[in-house]
Amino acid sequence: MDKQQQQLFLSKSTRQRCNEWYKFDLLHSGSYLVNWIFRDVPSDITIEVNGITFALHKFPLVSRSGRIQRLVAEHRDSDMLRVELVNIPGGAESFELAAKFCYGINFEITSFNVAQLYCVSDYLEMTEEFSKDNLGSRTEEYLESVVCKNLEMCVEVLQQCESLLPLADELKIVSRCIDAIASKACAEQIASSFSRLEYSSSGRLHMSRQAKCEGDWWIEDLSVIRIDLYERLITAMKCRGVRPESIGASLVNFAQKELTKKCSLWNPSGHTKVDLVSTDHEQLVVETIVSLLPVEKLAVPISFLFGLLRSAVMLDCSIACRLDLERRIGSQLDIATLDDILIPSFRHAVDSTLFDVDTVQRILVNFSQQDDSEEDMDDASVFESDSPRSPSQTALFKVAILVDNYLAEIAPDANLKLAKFMAVAETLPEHARTIHDGLYRAIDIYLKAHQGLSDEDKKKLCKLIDFQKLSQEAGAHAAQNERLPIQSIVQVLYFEQLRLRNSLCCSFPEDDPKPVVHHHSWRINSGALSAAMSPRDNYASLRRENRELKLELTRMRMRLNDLEKDHVCMRRDMVKSRSHKFMRSFSKKIGKLSLFGHSSSRGSSSPSRQSYRTDSKVIERTCASTD
Repeated sequence: MDKQQQQLFLSKSTRQRCNEWYKFDLLHSGSYLVNWIFRDVPSDITIEVNGITFALHKFPLVSRSGRIQRLVAEHRDSDMLRVELVNIPGGAESFELAAKFCYGINFEITSFNVAQLYCVSDYLEMTEEFSKDNLGSRTEEYLESVVCKNLEMCVEVLQQCESLLPLADELKIVSRCIDAIASKACAEQIASSFSRLEYSSSGRLHMSRQAKCEGDWWIEDLSVIRIDLYERLITAMKCRGVRPESIGASLVNFAQKELTKKCSLWNPSGHTKVDLVSTDHEQLVVETIVSLLPVEKLAVPISFLFGLLRSAVMLDCSIACRLDLERRIGSQLDIATLDDILIPSFRHAVDSTLFDVDTVQRILVNFSQQDDSEEDMDDASVFESDSPRSPSQTALFKVAILVDNYLAEIAPDANLKLAKFMAVAETLPEHARTIHDGLYRAIDIYLKAHQGLSDEDKKKLCKLIDFQKLSQEAGAHAAQNERLPIQSIVQVLYFEQLRLRNSLCCSFPEDDPKPVVHHHSWRINSGALSAAMSPRDNYASLRRENRELKLELTRMRMRLNDLEKDHVCMRRDMVKSRSHKFMRSFSKKIGKLSLFGHSSSRGSSSPSRQSYRTDSKVIERTCASTD
């Protein structure tokens, strides 16, 4: 029997005795030698793949593979041919499966090897041109009829394609799986939406609300895909119309898994990077996720946005990435918490602050600009006292409280400069704060922690406070606060006297015209428009009150000048006496100046005199307690 007849006999008998054709021998060198042992026919071709040697036969390989056919044709005269296949996709494992297919050995095509088989069949040119039902057509059929019909299998194939790029991309395996996943996810959501439709008690069809959509079960599966393929997949989902909430949930899940693989990005002892490769990968993850965030508000939790911002600052991501996050956070800052905006500073200079104040200030600027852009649309409803506040106004009040609490947290930092503290406080417009208790508390903490401030700096800082908007408790505290400059204390005492006078006026009958005017005046000054009055009446009343306040402020300036002159003299007395007689002298001189009394030539009524005497007693008692 000649050599050609032996090979024909071999091809007929391979399908009956496939389990006897191969075995594995572990060599001492660490490589595997796969020998298909024929009982009567020796091997006539040796193929080496990535250091692993396969002793095979020419005929079964040539009948299926165009590449091997050309290699054999180039070396016809050689009885024992040795060939090395370089850069074969999938390595020795995929070639072994292709060799089994050439010999007719049965094996199962699965989602874990179909990508390798598809690529190796293209590399070995195992097409229909050389054999019917070749490996290329078999893998194509499995990919089309099985894998693309199942979302989980598409994800598994994408995982296998990670080591087969760029060939898997050129062969359209990646794009087909991505399109299939996006289509299946969209179809699942549509089906889930239909299942949630129900009739209300009135007979109308509406969609029931659920904490989590049943069509989003695929979110967990996508977190195993590599970041570059995941980016392409999310982009395809957006084009297909997948809900922004579902995309946001997938981004949150993916980020949590990718950014928590390493226990620590920084060495706590020396503040040096532990793994530069890992850090570069996580930087890429953060920048990619930020670029994939949906444009819709509330698609992802704001706490997640702050987490991304902290990571972006820590990993030194691109400026565009950080600015995009700051803009997104600024558009929904009213739902943030104090813990969210307390972003640590990752600068380790000697004069660096504990918290990243610059980032928070930029977020506040974004919020204020957004609020200004929406303010024009709400101008028509400003003068409607009975109408509810617009969302932008409500958000402004919430952010004002948040900023005051933030200022109180960062105020004790010794490295926090006055200009930066004031810049954060002044970011919001004046009408944002209806009550200045929080701002006063933050400034008082700053003054306590920075006792080296000059008098000019203290005056500049205290100008941020509208003492008329302090509550009764805060006003009482400010009147006795020695850290405040003397001008601020005078303002506090003045407004406290106005408050006390109007509270006394409340106890008089309504037929007394003056107390009623004073009481109504205080209500207007407090910034609360009466719901019983029309906008026109309120406006006229505000104009009258404005004229009265201007006159009162003119009188106060004159009295304040006198007080400042006396204050210079009292300072000299304090240096000479160095005793507790100073505060008593201060109290007596304030009484002589009659700063808070009314010297009307028309003759005051008895309630006004009683108010004056009561105010003088309150001032003396305040000074005595300070002494």
